[in-house]
Amino acid sequence: MVRNKKDLICFLAHKYDLTVQEVERVVTYQFKFVSEIMIKGDFETVRLPYFGKFSVNKKRVKYVNELKDGARNKKSTS
Repeated sequence: MVRNKKDLICFLAHKYDLTVQEVERVVTYQFKFVSEIMIKGDFETVRLPYFGKFSVNKKRVKYVNELKDGARNKKSTS
């Protein structure tokens, strides 16, 4: 079973006969993509095979976005 990002990369590199660097680029992109989707909050769950299912509490997304907006406003007034 895959337990972390490094294990996932090694597993996929071996399974598909690719270099670790090639797989690392793909996996990094996938996590970046999932992160962007989660930040938007426009989903119910995101499933990554061999890694898990991810979801976000919509109230938490709103709270984090409000914090970011507050920090931006503070910088612009300084």
